[in-house]
Amino acid sequence: QVQLVESGGGLVQAGGSLRLSCAAAGRTFSNYAMGWFRQAPGKDREFVARINWSGSSTYYANSVKGRFTISRDNAKNTVYLQMNSLKPEDTAVYYCAAVAKTMFTTTPNRYDFWGQGTQVTVSS
Repeated sequence: QVQLVESGGGLVQAGGSLRLSCAAAGRTFSNYAMGWFRQAPGKDREFVARINWSGSSTYYANSVKGRFTISRDNAKNTVYLQMNSLKPEDTAVYYCAAVAKTMFTTTPNRYDFWGQGTQVTVSS
């Protein structure tokens, strides 16, 4: 079992920045690739970014490419999502998730463990 706890969400004006953190506990953190997803009201949960177990490989949704950066610190059992140039359409609950490191996937139901989510609201 892996327990995930997100933090860092909040209210920010368009064009601003936020950094989300996701702290992991339980099994060996480096055994897992990590993903960030988001879900806006009335919409399906969507992929945002993914990072492999070592941090050497990342992948982004087109909607956030060039604005968001995913990173991880395996010594701290933490994954981050730096969000710059935020837009009102980025408003959502953001979730981190873990999947076995051999999996390369952007599909939410392939991920094994999920955090509780953190709200990000971007005002225009």
